[in-house]
Amino acid sequence: MHLIKNLTVQLTKPMSASISATEFRIVNWIGPDGNKHEEYRLADYESHFKIIFCFQHWCPGCHSAGFPNLQKLYDTFKNDQKFMFFAIQTVFEGHKVNSFDKLRENQLKYKLPIPFGQDEGTASGHELSTLMQDYKTRGTPWFLFIDENNKVLFSDFHINIDAALIFLKSRKS
Repeated sequence: MHLIKNLTVQLTKPMSASISATEFRIVNWIGPDGNKHEEYRLADYESHFKIIFCFQHWCPGCHSAGFPNLQKLYDTFKNDQKFMFFAIQTVFEGHKVNSFDKLRENQLKYKLPIPFGQDEGTASGHELSTLMQDYKTRGTPWFLFIDENNKVLFSDFHINIDAALIFLKSRKS
């Protein structure tokens, strides 16, 4: 109960409510069909509630908790046009293992026909993903919830999936 209450409080009264979402700087994507896709932009989904899952292929927590939680969220809201899902491999280590080809592998493994992005940092030599730089994320797995007004409502490692589902279902009405 304590975890549900804490997440519900964080989601309904977020500390970062005044923080506007920063546009993606990610150029390498695959679409829901697994084929290479042009850049996805948050600006194209302003009327949507955005759920962003950050992962690394070699991250055990991403496979034991992160992807299963993303599956639950996706399965619950996949037919609701108000929601948009993104999975982004935010590479900050293990660049050779956490590679672009792992996007499709994870998309298929978890049956997630959503956009997957590969974020290995900037061309200026930063080895930290641009999303990690822009949103101050600190690792993987990581979830971001961005509302229809492009305000960041949630940004954290830990997500209580039951509380998240309650919160997101309340936004449907």
